[in-house]
Amino acid sequence: MTATAEHMAVELASQPETWARAAGMTREQALLPAPGLRVAVVGCGTSWFMAQSYAALRESGGQGVTDAFAASEAFVNRDYDAIIALTRSGTTTEVLELVRAHRGAAPIIGIVGDTSSPLVDEVDEVIALPFADEQSVVQTRFATTALALMRSALGEDLSGAIADAELAIADDLDDALVNAEQYTFLGRGWSVGLAHEAALKMREATQSWTESYPAMEYRHGPISIAAPNRVVWMLGTPPTGLVQDVAHTGARYVSSALDPMAELVRVHKLALLLARARGLNPDLPRNLTRSVILDS
Repeated sequence: MTATAEHMAVELASQPETWARAAGMTREQALLPAPGLRVAVVGCGTSWFMAQSYAALRESGGQGVTDAFAASEAFVNRDYDAIIALTRSGTTTEVLELVRAHRGAAPIIGIVGDTSSPLVDEVDEVIALPFADEQSVVQTRFATTALALMRSALGEDLSGAIADAELAIADDLDDALVNAEQYTFLGRGWSVGLAHEAALKMREATQSWTESYPAMEYRHGPISIAAPNRVVWMLGTPPTGLVQDVAHTGARYVSSALDPMAELVRVHKLALLLARARGLNPDLPRNLTRSVILDS
C-alpha cells in the first residue's frame, strides 16, 4: 500500500525555518563548551553522525579537542572537560546509561527534542529543541537543527546554508536518481558525518543499498562497486581527481555548490520520493521505532 508520508514531507520542508530559529538561540548556544575545553560528544545513529560533524568543525576551527562517540562505544574517561549528549527522544538506552554512569565526572549538556524525557533530569544543562522534534521515525529536521545550533555556537553565519536549504527543497530531482540501483555518499572533514547520515536515511526510508565513506578513502576499495545505474554522491568539495575516477566507472556522480547540510536536505527529498515510489512509509520504516529502548 502506497503511503503519503505526510510527516516526513512536512518535517523535511521545515528545515530552513528550524535552522533559522536555532541560529538565533544565543542563550542556549552559550551553554555549549567554551573554546579550549576538551569535549566528548555522544549519540546513537543519526545523533552520532551529527556529533561527528560538530566534532570535526569544532576541532578544525581551533576550539579544542573534540571527539565523537557512539554512546555504546564511548571512551569518555579521558579527562574531558564536558560531555554533550545528543538525542531526539531523550529515551535512548545507551545515551541514558552513559550519562548516568558519568554524572559528576564532567558537566553534561543534553541536546534534546522531547522536553518531557528522562534525559532532562539527568544532565547539568539542557538545550531543548521541541520545535524541531518529529513524528516521523526517520529523522530529518531535528538532526540538522541541532547541528545548525552547534555550528552557530562556533561562530558560523548560517544565512547562506539556510538559503541553500530553500533551494534544495525547491529542487526537482530527476527520475534517474530515483531509479538508481545503489547509492554511495562521500564527505570530507565535517561533511563525513553528513555522508554517513545520508546513507542511513536512504537505508531507513527506502531499504536501499547504500554506503558512505570519507572521500579520500573511497578509492581504497569501495570504488570497486561503482557501475552504470549506480550513484556516487559527494557532500561538499570533492578531492582532486575524484570526479574523473567516478566517470571512468560509468557511475553517476552527483554534487552541488550547496552547503553540505543543505545537500543532505536533497538526500532527504530523494529518500521521500523513492519511498513513495516503492510503496513504503518512511514515517514507519521496517524494524525501526522512534527510540531504541532496551530491556534492562
